[in-house]
Amino acid sequence: MQWKLFANLAEAAGEREVSVATEPGDTLGDALTALIEQHPALRAEVYDEDGTLHEHIRLLRNGRSPFAESEGLDTVLEAGDELALFPPVSGG
Repeated sequence: MQWKLFANLAEAAGEREVSVATEPGDTLGDALTALIEQHPALRAEVYDEDGTLHEHIRLLRNGRSPFAESEGLDTVLEAGDELALFPPVSGG
């Protein structure tokens, strides 16, 4: 499974795209865990102290938020899914 990372998350990981191994039936949470295991510096950027996703982190599956349309981190992944992780975005 391929993750795309943006801004400070890409900096923390040291790369903009990261491949993680997934198995059939794995969830978005499993893929996020695999990403953090490969790049432990992301943990503080993504999770708060109690292990919950920071409110400001945006996680997308195929360009859509899995929290708005499905089961969040329990969303079962399909082959070819594109995952993305964004920090807060500000503009002006």
